Amino acid sequence: MSISSERPVSAEQIYAALAALAAEPVADPHKRPEGPQEEDRLHLLGSLLAKTELEITAATRLTEEEEIEDVLATLLGWDEQTGPDPGLAVNVLTNRLQRTAVQVSEPEADELPPGREAAFAAVMTAVYTLGAQLHAERGDTEGTRHALSGAEEALIDILQGIHDLRVAIGDAPAPEHEADS
Repeated sequence: MSISSERPVSAEQIYAALAALAAEPVADPHKRPEGPQEEDRLHLLGSLLAKTELEITAATRLTEEEEIEDVLATLLGWDEQTGPDPGLAVNVLTNRLQRTAVQVSEPEADELPPGREAAFAAVMTAVYTLGAQLHAERGDTEGTRHALSGAEEALIDILQGIHDLRVAIGDAPAPEHEADS
């Protein structure tokens, strides 16, 4: 599966795109007197991705019936870039879901609130399920089983997070061992 038949976009090109959008990161002239370097490429791509997502969010109308039209319009542009390769599309989706899971999980937090924990598990359920489907399509039974196990564990975490949130707002009783403490 090839991402692109062209050369990868360079750090300088990504920086130029960010500059064109007035979103270039402030470079430390002491660390990078010569400008963006190839080792900055992923960081710059993340900045460009964030700027793009913010632009899409700002451009998306907030009425329910029009919002779906806006989402579909951005999806058409996305489809033009990914092309007809369904494996590539799933790979991009999985990568996006993994980034979302990390963002939802608040990596710096010691413990997540139950709603965030459930949301993280929901995203990971999607990651594991897409992975299971890819393994199944390749005839990889063991990989399919492993991914399905991850999806099942994540589903349990979703239900636990939802229950914990209900306990937190008083809609469900706390488990006995917590109620006695």
